[in-house]
Amino acid sequence: MTLSEPKPVEDRPQEQEAKRPPLWLAILACSLPMFMVALDNLVVSTALRTLARDLGASTQQLQWFVNAYVLSFACLLMTGAALGDRFGRRRVFLLGIAVFTLASVGCGLSDTSEELIAFRALQGVGAAAVMPLSLTLLSVAVPRRLRGMALGIWSGVSGTAIAMGPVVGGAVVDGLDWQWMFWINVPVCLAAVPLILIALRESSLPDTRLDLVGMVLAATGVYAIVWGIVHGETDGWTSQTVLGAFAVGVLLLAAFVRWDSRIAQPMLPMSFYRIRAFTLSNVVSAAMYFGVFGSLFLLAQYLQIAPPRTPLEAGIRTLPWTLMPMFVAPIAGMLVNRVGGGRLMALGLFLQGVGLGWINLAAGTDTAYSQLVGPMVVAGIGMGFVFAPTAAVVLGSVADEHAGKASGANTTVREIGGAFGVAVLSTVFVAHGSTAGATEFVDGLHPAIWIGVVVVFLGAACAMFIPKPSKPD
Repeated sequence: MTLSEPKPVEDRPQEQEAKRPPLWLAILACSLPMFMVALDNLVVSTALRTLARDLGASTQQLQWFVNAYVLSFACLLMTGAALGDRFGRRRVFLLGIAVFTLASVGCGLSDTSEELIAFRALQGVGAAAVMPLSLTLLSVAVPRRLRGMALGIWSGVSGTAIAMGPVVGGAVVDGLDWQWMFWINVPVCLAAVPLILIALRESSLPDTRLDLVGMVLAATGVYAIVWGIVHGETDGWTSQTVLGAFAVGVLLLAAFVRWDSRIAQPMLPMSFYRIRAFTLSNVVSAAMYFGVFGSLFLLAQYLQIAPPRTPLEAGIRTLPWTLMPMFVAPIAGMLVNRVGGGRLMALGLFLQGVGLGWINLAAGTDTAYSQLVGPMVVAGIGMGFVFAPTAAVVLGSVADEHAGKASGANTTVREIGGAFGVAVLSTVFVAHGSTAGATEFVDGLHPAIWIGVVVVFLGAACAMFIPKPSKPD
């Protein structure tokens, strides 16, 4: 039996509809653990100075407090999705939550930089199972007619969690000890477990063989690429180590493509990339996260420097931007089938580009915060119009049994795009300015943000070529 003919694992539609748990419960069960793993992507970014003092961390170790999580998370996303297909998505989802929770305890108990780096990497391993499977389980748990709205809520929660990581980190550092950044994960994840057992049913593709060779090639290839990206700004983009990492990553991913093109049950069917909607949605995701991650990384610092503010004060001032997806994404999800995901993504990226450009034009050494609120709202609305349609189009462009694979591939591309955005925009910033003062920071901020604006607009152009889906059954 092949993946195109999976063994049925679900009830008949009528029985399935009758047995479904309340929609809000399924959304909560999928979104709660996903919120925590997304939040932890950037939660330590505003606590680095405190960590340097308390742990005696070097500059390189500070970078690894962030990068250890990103590397393990990004390179294992497709593996997490594949394990869920084979052994049960709910089972692997719960296992990922358990690993993430135990790793969070380890982070909270760490006394040295080496211990914190190791447990941050383990957090990323658990998160790699949670993120793609939360989306797959949600798509199975809700009726098709309500899937767009559910994906919209899920996407809004995901985008808000990613953007609020620095805010939460700043709040914890200002009001508590830095260890509480990790301790808060424990009760949230423990509360999620009974919700998952009640609201989500098991689903799998039990006759699927694990593509072990594909797993190794994909994980090591993505690891090499992301390693090169996160070291590009510090080591130099033309250094032997960075170029070598990119070369190794490209060769490994080429071998992965060749391998998965020749076997009967691949971890990631290459036929996905002959589907225009799937391929272009991944391009849009990469462009979106490039612009958002890179810009937020610099703008969060700008709000702390011009004029001087605490991390918490700066984080609160980003809320007009970061909270908008919570309100817009559900609406966008409900409009996908009527308007078309590509058009909504194009609109969202266009608004994101306008918002970023507006912020960049307004940003100066003594800009009043009131002048930044308007463009932040515009950028936040744009984010909301991208998140939900992207998830809906990616899942809708492949057969239902391939939802885990499609979700894992898309999330991997998102993470690579975000890491690349931070690295590239940071490099441009360093080439033109510094953090020595407000004037120097603004000198570097302007050319860096314009790069993000251009990439986001290119993504909007690509989104216009995503075909509108056929009407759902």
